[in-house]
Amino acid sequence: MAYVSDKIMFEIYREEGYARRFRVIFFTELGESNKETEISRAMAGEHFYDGFIADGSSAEGKQIINGVLDRLNAGDAVNPDELDTLLAPFVPAD
Repeated sequence: MAYVSDKIMFEIYREEGYARRFRVIFFTELGESNKETEISRAMAGEHFYDGFIADGSSAEGKQIINGVLDRLNAGDAVNPDELDTLLAPFVPAD
């Protein structure tokens, strides 16, 4: 069973406003100084995908997430099922 500290919770969202870029927020990595601002920004946006990646493979998982963000922001169609498949090796075991 993975403990909370063994996984990183994240959300991919589309920001509100003119640019409407896709962004990611890693909730479990927020500090007290930026927590409220970042969460408010994500909550104001349009939810796209959320989940957990294992802390031990966070660099690889974040690399996949950032690649998907680049694709989404370039106009590529990426659906949540594809993201499930791409992130499967980095999802922590329950």
